[in-house]
Amino acid sequence: MAVLVGKKAPEFTAVAVMADGSINESFSLADYAGKEIVIFFYPLDFTFVCPSELIAFDHRIQEFEARGVQVIGVSVDSQFSHVAWRNTPVNQGGIGPVAYPLVADLTKKIAADYDVLINRESLIDEDGIEMHLLSGDVAYRGSFLIDKKGIVRHQVVNDLPLGRNVDEMLRMIDTLQFTEEHGEVCPAGWNKGDKGMVPNAEGVASYLASEADKL
Repeated sequence: MAVLVGKKAPEFTAVAVMADGSINESFSLADYAGKEIVIFFYPLDFTFVCPSELIAFDHRIQEFEARGVQVIGVSVDSQFSHVAWRNTPVNQGGIGPVAYPLVADLTKKIAADYDVLINRESLIDEDGIEMHLLSGDVAYRGSFLIDKKGIVRHQVVNDLPLGRNVDEMLRMIDTLQFTEEHGEVCPAGWNKGDKGMVPNAEGVASYLASEADKL
């Protein structure tokens, strides 16, 4: 699996269902040039772990927006499937009108470019049972944080049974924005409001002298 951190995020143009439910036939990553972006891949609409993740992103969308970050979801489903899933009530396994775009990666090129595409023959479900009902390849649960220059600064890829932690993505955004604003680095377990570290020998010694016992 490719490590994209430090590299230009792969560009794409595809059909997407927007936050207001409209269809954008030429949705592009370039539409958000100069803005920090979180792009996350999930296997399929109308599945199991996936709705919990999409709802978790939606419940925190104001926190992403407050940080100036655009959230984008991607799967290999069609825009019609996305619309149907958005229109399905949450208590019936739907996701409701999530407040961020859902991209239809029907060609699977976007997932391939981000190197999260997985062959269906190797998939297993949450109970370790092979999934024979999937038609074609799907994506791992890949999450990517892209900075204002279009560079991937953070990525994490989960196997299918392992739901991601959306709060951790918010924490990583805070670390990125802190380092860019202050020129300091963020030690292990850093959270917004914590002390940063000056990236030199004196800075490390000073930080550890007061913080090592808390690590």
